[in-house]
Amino acid sequence: MAWIDRLRNLIGNDDLERGLDEEMRFHIEARMEDNIKAGMSPAAARDNAVRRFGNRTLLKERTRDADLFPSVDAFGRDLRYALRTLLTTPGFAVVAILVLALGIGANTAVFSIVSSVLLRPLPFPEPGRLFFISYQPRANPFFEQGSMSDEDYLEFERRQREFESVATYGNNPVTLTGAGEPLRAAGVAVTTDFFHVLRSNAAIGRTFVPAEGEPGRNAVVIVSDKLWRDRFGADPRAVGRVVRLDGIPCTIIGVMPPKFIFPAGAELWTPLEIHLGHNSWARPVIGRLRQGVSAQGAEFAFKALASSLPIYPNAHRSEYEASVRGLHDRVVAPVRKPLLVFTGAVAFVLLIACANVANLLLIRAASRRHEISVRAALGASRWRLIRQLLTESLVTFVLGGAGGVLLAKAVTPALLALAPAAAIPHGVEIGLDFRVIVFAFGLSLLTGFLFGLAPAFQATRRDLRLHLAEGGRTSTGGRQKLRSVLVVAEVALALVLLTGAGLLLRSLRQILSVNPGFQPRNVLTATVDLPDSAYSTAAKMRAFHQSVLAKLSSVAGVQAVGAVNWIPLGQADIRGTFEMDGGYRRPPGFMAVKPVVSPGYFRAMGIRLLSGRAFSDHDNGSAPGVVIVSKSVARTLWRGDDPLGRRISMEDKPGPGDWLTVVGVVDDIRQEQLTDQPSPAIYQPLLQVGQPFFLSHMTFVLRTASRPRAVATSIRSIIRQVDADEPVQIASMDDAILGVTAASRFLAQVLGAFSIMAVLLSAIGLYGVVASSVAERTREIGIRMAMGASNRSVVRMVIRRTLPLAGAGVLIGAAGALAAGRVLRTFLFEVAPTDPLTFGSAALVLLGVAVAAALIPAWRAYTLDPVVVLRYQ
Repeated sequence: MAWIDRLRNLIGNDDLERGLDEEMRFHIEARMEDNIKAGMSPAAARDNAVRRFGNRTLLKERTRDADLFPSVDAFGRDLRYALRTLLTTPGFAVVAILVLALGIGANTAVFSIVSSVLLRPLPFPEPGRLFFISYQPRANPFFEQGSMSDEDYLEFERRQREFESVATYGNNPVTLTGAGEPLRAAGVAVTTDFFHVLRSNAAIGRTFVPAEGEPGRNAVVIVSDKLWRDRFGADPRAVGRVVRLDGIPCTIIGVMPPKFIFPAGAELWTPLEIHLGHNSWARPVIGRLRQGVSAQGAEFAFKALASSLPIYPNAHRSEYEASVRGLHDRVVAPVRKPLLVFTGAVAFVLLIACANVANLLLIRAASRRHEISVRAALGASRWRLIRQLLTESLVTFVLGGAGGVLLAKAVTPALLALAPAAAIPHGVEIGLDFRVIVFAFGLSLLTGFLFGLAPAFQATRRDLRLHLAEGGRTSTGGRQKLRSVLVVAEVALALVLLTGAGLLLRSLRQILSVNPGFQPRNVLTATVDLPDSAYSTAAKMRAFHQSVLAKLSSVAGVQAVGAVNWIPLGQADIRGTFEMDGGYRRPPGFMAVKPVVSPGYFRAMGIRLLSGRAFSDHDNGSAPGVVIVSKSVARTLWRGDDPLGRRISMEDKPGPGDWLTVVGVVDDIRQEQLTDQPSPAIYQPLLQVGQPFFLSHMTFVLRTASRPRAVATSIRSIIRQVDADEPVQIASMDDAILGVTAASRFLAQVLGAFSIMAVLLSAIGLYGVVASSVAERTREIGIRMAMGASNRSVVRMVIRRTLPLAGAGVLIGAAGALAAGRVLRTFLFEVAPTDPLTFGSAALVLLGVAVAAALIPAWRAYTLDPVVVLRYQ
């Protein structure tokens, strides 16, 4: 069969080569016979025939290029020759492959995360039809960003026609008992259409039915796959089992599939009852778009409907925002910009690595100049030589890509381990799947072709025959210029990365230097949430808190104990308005945090008392109502007057018994983030607060003499003594500091690692160019030294060769660094994107690295013996 023969020719070229040799031999022998008949001797006849026939190698190359199959076969020969060439130059191969593995590996690791988080659709059927529906006042702290009030949601659900179904949900952490040790679980309360909107069914059991959203029929729960495995041993009989949520018996009706974790971190789901009252809750709303309805049409209809929703007439249209946004965009929005920054950073690292290898290819081509010239003299066309060199480049880059995939496999888990919990959405699986591997090798082929072109064209310029005629001493000026351009580009890219990392590090340092208003060292916290079923009144809650505080104060090594309902840096608080007595008026829009604290809290947290007194056990329900205000509240409300003895009320329309007297002023603290302004705060004593809502969530604070973690076991034991079913979450305030700075720390660490890689690669590039320059100018240096030039002047000549390259890179990179600073502006705290100290430090570092990279070539030039050099030359 003819196609089999063709296939064999693709693999090996023996038949083709044999046929070409036989055909050329036939023509030469025929010419010899004609010459002998003309009277020539056999030897002369053969010489004449061979000479007139021409260059047999060139003719064979042209014959191979004339057909597709021989051309593919020629690629096979080029491939084998490229591999043999790499094996004969192991030093070049190892350095090039390692450099490429760094660049491609870093890109592959980041792409695996970007692909999984930003590019992969949500794990729901027809995810493109899922949308997040947002309607809310633009500046209202009671409304979570991207949410809708309960009253508006019910009206919207009744009147909308663009969505097949809509649902709302909200975080509802609960205490789970009846399944091992008590657990504070990340619960989510959802309307019964929630799983229908997402088109997600339970892996075992079922999801909610509409009737289970009604009071009295909602004592059911659906658990996540992880919770099912951790707490129920993956037992299918868990469905139908009764557990307690905040003390209320609930029946497990379903277990969700392993990949279903929505919203982020959810461990169980309960039916949501919407109660309209004085306080309207705000929750996210999702919907599945009807077939044939566009997102733009749905948003237009929603905006038209928004003007008649119940809450709308209370404010001007410009104060509200109505939008319909893809659910995927909503989920990945918090991490999109950091991931794009990482993508740009690793792209710079790859460009530097590729420029480095291109420089190595140029240096290697220079050392093979004689070989290439001989091949050209024997008849190889320029295209044939370029094809061979490109093949060698592609082989090098593909091997580097293979190394990069292995490196990415090892680096990706470490990268994820460094990332803060919120950096990667829950449920997203990160790994090297088929798409990532295709990306890695596609990137290898693309960069191998692009960065192999210039060295290939440079190595096959038309001065090859001149090179042979001059004994290999043709000018190297063109090659040196191209190498210099590549090195300048490397330094410029490295400066961009180094400056960006420097800005983030400076910003992190500024964040860590912020005074939070309290002393976090040696402070341990223990948080509890009391269920309504067991603690239905404020009196029961206060009794629990007082019992725990009394027992904690007797623990060895504890210096002070207190309690607060919303711990600083816990990223949650209660803010609100208040009324003032004595003719004073609260500034428009001014609100304050309203923590409830126990006596001893300020001492335990290390919050300074500026004037007046702290709370005591006498500030109880039978005593006159008192409060303590923070410094900013005192300054804003009473404008320099003494706040002590002034009265405020937490009620909108206070009666005679609702007024609270200011008895102290304390320092301002950062309540939510270190990067926020200090929070105005009005502290109320725990023993005087009568609303259960303000007492159910409480954090006990212990200041210890040393090693706060040492008392963690005692804390758990004490809380179990008071209530065996109450779980406790223990953390140190140092952990809280780490938590609120985790994102900034992660950005600085990763970009810092990439910038270090970039600087090292740039140093390798500088070293390669300077070393090759010294090697090519060895004869010139020998002559200079023979004519009286000192060793030091030669060293200065080498350094002068290096610094202009680095300086040019720094100048060019400065523009890119300015652009990078603008991109990073949103990640910076009290650091300007054009911070001169950072820019100057980055430039000095790169110039210092450039000098260091030139020292080894300079030393080689310093130690040259001119006699030996000239004799060799």
